[in-house]
Amino acid sequence: MQRNISRSSFKWLISLLGLLALMSITPLYAEPQVNLLALIEGTEEKPVTPVELQTDLSELTSNTASSHVANDTLNFKSLTWLESEFQPSTLSIEQQKRELLWFRDTAAPFKGKTIRVISERIKTHQYESNVLAKAFYDITGIHVIHELTNEDDVIKKLSAQLMTGQRLYDAYISDSDLIGSHFRQQNIKSVTELMNDHAAKYTLPTLALNDFIGLAFTTGPDGKIYQLPDQQFANLYWYRSDWFADPTYQALFESKYGYKLGVPQNWQAYEDIANFFTHDIHSIDGVKVYGHMDYGKSDPSLGWRMSDAWLSMAGVGDKGLPNGLPVDEWGIRVEDCHPVGASIERGGALNSPAAIYAVEKYKDWLIEYAPPEAQQLTFSESGDWAAKGNIAQQIFWYTAFVSDFTQAGLPVMNQDGTPKWRVAPSPVGQYWQQGMKSGYQDTGAWTFLNHTPKEQQLAAWLYAQFVVSKTVSLRKTIVGSTPIRQSDIDSDYMTDKAKYLGGLVEFYRSQARNVWTPTGTNVPDYPGMAGYWWQAVSHILTGEVSVAQGMNNLAEKIDEHLIKLQSSKMTCGPKVNPKVSPSFWLNQPGSPKPVKETSVKGKTLPFEEAINVW
Repeated sequence: MQRNISRSSFKWLISLLGLLALMSITPLYAEPQVNLLALIEGTEEKPVTPVELQTDLSELTSNTASSHVANDTLNFKSLTWLESEFQPSTLSIEQQKRELLWFRDTAAPFKGKTIRVISERIKTHQYESNVLAKAFYDITGIHVIHELTNEDDVIKKLSAQLMTGQRLYDAYISDSDLIGSHFRQQNIKSVTELMNDHAAKYTLPTLALNDFIGLAFTTGPDGKIYQLPDQQFANLYWYRSDWFADPTYQALFESKYGYKLGVPQNWQAYEDIANFFTHDIHSIDGVKVYGHMDYGKSDPSLGWRMSDAWLSMAGVGDKGLPNGLPVDEWGIRVEDCHPVGASIERGGALNSPAAIYAVEKYKDWLIEYAPPEAQQLTFSESGDWAAKGNIAQQIFWYTAFVSDFTQAGLPVMNQDGTPKWRVAPSPVGQYWQQGMKSGYQDTGAWTFLNHTPKEQQLAAWLYAQFVVSKTVSLRKTIVGSTPIRQSDIDSDYMTDKAKYLGGLVEFYRSQARNVWTPTGTNVPDYPGMAGYWWQAVSHILTGEVSVAQGMNNLAEKIDEHLIKLQSSKMTCGPKVNPKVSPSFWLNQPGSPKPVKETSVKGKTLPFEEAINVW
């Protein structure tokens, strides 16, 4: 999930150096505590015989980095984790034992070490910090301080560590949105380099990179895998499937709008449905209902609302996956891998008619169809509103909320545990064309810095592999609803649970997941550029400037930043085009695209067909 980075002065860095001094005295974060008895409470204890503890290590033990004689017996704590917490799994118990034995033996040289890692505060990472870090210690003897914070703070600390050379953390789980920065600035140790260099014998033989569904998002134009995916979630279309299936509402909608009430395929249909529930239906069971939900408070999270691919849904960029080329959803054009501009005057599309259309729709829908309170809510404050039961649909809803929205007793849940809602591929705007990305997918991924001491980096690499290993990945997917492995998505367990997850399984089993993608490689300095978004959109929402002027200002800011980066030594650095008349670029094929005056009729599909479109 994209986050804003403020362009603060070195005062912040001075404070950070003070933090570094403090870290040398006391831990930043207490060791995660797990009550082992609570984990197994209520389960029937069964005696474990020596025969049950035996396992054929085969390939796993042959690749161990440990110099001690292999012992193929797991201790009681490891077995408890295996039997009580690491189920279900796509691996058999025997295969899981082999992985755990490999981690135990390979980590032996680092036993007693303490590593620090940091990630954003979502349910998946809470599970890693509070449960998996403790399990890793019990299995390997390596202490893990897994800190949780806001995503913008993760990137601030990552940037500070790169700038100062001071070791704050041994590894980061940060968004793959930084792939353009990593590829150009070469400050991180790529996963490709790790696996081919000093971490080769510390790489899990069953890691199975080809099982990860998000590797394309963490791979640079040079073919290197820069980050190892840890969690993924998309922003999809959320709707009350029970209301949409109501025969009365179906008849009323079709009689007024001329087509069936269903999953909207374009923005006109979304707008019609928003108007229908907000103004035509107005209330259900005496409760005021709304046809749209969003947020609009002046806050860094407002930037994510735009830069998390809202413009791609409108059709701002070019065709191409995982991101448009030569123009991406940020409106930045690249030529021969060099960013050349974001404004239409330089060949970009950030202030193009399509971008203005996208922001106008966002603003109009927020004011016209969402609860009045939405205009003063941040991302986190708005997250649970749809679960209250008075929202008909939401075009921009993160699937990381699935586990929160499936809690028993919520107004949006049935008594049998199935949801009254579903998620589906999002509708697209009138500038969108087949072959373009259709939305945003967050990929939080393990990131390793060049200057991290070798032993600390290797220990962190082991922990990173542990929390994405097949032994624990399905269980982690169940907890956080953020799948990363094809084998987990295709598992019998997910098939059985699909009806309880509101369309999440169907989405990730469809090809749609490949056109919902993170920020791509066109953005050369994500930490430095992301902050411009929320500031520009804030001025638009308050009415200080028009949408067109606000997007002109944003495009100019991005252009100025690209010009400054021209003097930096980076791979495929910016070479900004001179300004020309917008008409020159608007008359060229592709993006930026000229104004589209023709109206579009709303189009909907049943859920099953909406998924099968992809």
